[in-house]
Amino acid sequence: MSSGFNTDVRVDDRVFHVQTEDRGPSHPVIDTVVYQNGRILHRRSSSYEHFASSGEFTAEGLRERVEEQHREVIEDLRGGVLAEQIAATLEAASRTSGIQVQLLNPTSWLAGGNVQLDLEIVRRADRQPLAGAQVEAAIEGAAEATRHGGTSDDQGRVRIGFPLPPLGKGDLALVIHAKADADKDEIRFAMRSRSK
Repeated sequence: MSSGFNTDVRVDDRVFHVQTEDRGPSHPVIDTVVYQNGRILHRRSSSYEHFASSGEFTAEGLRERVEEQHREVIEDLRGGVLAEQIAATLEAASRTSGIQVQLLNPTSWLAGGNVQLDLEIVRRADRQPLAGAQVEAAIEGAAEATRHGGTSDDQGRVRIGFPLPPLGKGDLALVIHAKADADKDEIRFAMRSRSK
């Protein structure tokens, strides 16, 4: 049994996406992640192993725990409790050496049952394009896990296209990984949840 919640939260002029899910009986953890533009800014995980092995365990009780953690993170986000950590994470990302992958067509990457990703890979330090980065994309939650890849050109650009795979039930996400030497980056975009 797996359950989860997805909420967009506006704080001042910024929109954050909060996603909470139960990782399932083989990994009894409730995981909440705060994203902005696909980048992870905060994560809160809590084990429910003790609850799962107790006689008090019920599916409804687990759902309540997932919902409660989701609500707490949203309240912390709105109340400013996470503001300092999020600011530090964003600052560190802007100063860090390494690479950054960006989706150039975030509103039009899925059309007519086909995925077409226009991506750019840049060096974080000077924002210059990076050639030769290995890039992979996948739909997390698809019925079959398949990865599609390409290599960035001299302008740091790569286009990856593939038919949308058959989707599984539950939460879905477009996940894009980029790698160049020891540097890595990942972005995730939550897709509309399907009925569970």
